[in-house]
Amino acid sequence: MGNIYDGVFRTILNDCRQMIIPVINEIFKEDYTGNEKIEFHPNEHFMDQQDAADQERITDTNFIIYGKKKKKYHLECESSLPDGWMTIRLFEYDAQIALDEGEVINEILTVTFPNTAVLYLRNYKKTPDKMRYVIKTPGGTLEYDVPIMKVQEYTLEDIFSKGLLLLIPFYIFSHEKNFKVYNSNEQRLAELIAEYRSILERLDKLEQEGIIGAFDKRTIIELSGDVIREIAQKYENVQKGIGGMMSGALLETEARTILNRGKDEAKKETALRMLQDGELSIDKIAKYSGLDIAEVELLTGLQ
Repeated sequence: MGNIYDGVFRTILNDCRQMIIPVINEIFKEDYTGNEKIEFHPNEHFMDQQDAADQERITDTNFIIYGKKKKKYHLECESSLPDGWMTIRLFEYDAQIALDEGEVINEILTVTFPNTAVLYLRNYKKTPDKMRYVIKTPGGTLEYDVPIMKVQEYTLEDIFSKGLLLLIPFYIFSHEKNFKVYNSNEQRLAELIAEYRSILERLDKLEQEGIIGAFDKRTIIELSGDVIREIAQKYENVQKGIGGMMSGALLETEARTILNRGKDEAKKETALRMLQDGELSIDKIAKYSGLDIAEVELLTGLQ
């Protein structure tokens, strides 16, 4: 799926990597707390081709989470109709990921396959609940499932209650089949706009509560706008309605960031002047300037 959705998925994972933890918990029934270390690995892999040059394949993402145990994961994001080739490509990726980090000791090769899953952005009748690998070897047969997350099955309540914020940019897929109606019916479009306004309000609340940062919120809004522009490009009113609202929210977020940055600079300038006067303790300077004591102590080196 070499398109905008692919890029959005990789971007939110790499820029807001802790958002992957609730998704992993949901798919694999893990109990990660969100404080675990996540180590991303390169997405580019070269598949060995007999009688041909090695072929580069790019996975959506593969990474290790260091919890109670070190576990390797491989996630793919897909929007097209299941055709059987996805399972083949997925196994190729998994085998190459395992081989890239394989270890040979005394001519014994040990490879570790990742925990793999696929996020399907669109649901079709042919979309299965899971994929399955059946590997027949001279030493026996190995079988295991590859779970599938069907993004369209998750409501906004599911997304926010389970912390699946990574899915927000793709939430618009659940409305795709009604774009024609929204585009011609002002009341239905207004309902969609209201739903997206509630998303923005809930993101604001999460930021105020310190659950997500300003950068995380900005990234979700920006990527949501990217997906909306791509998926609804044939529907002008939908584009102007929710697409325009997301663009406005993004500008507002940027303006607020600039304003807050200006306030922080003003606080630092005030603290520096107090330090230069040399009449107040660091504790009182912190109190009067609105900075933390640690921040004031750092400023002492700038005098």
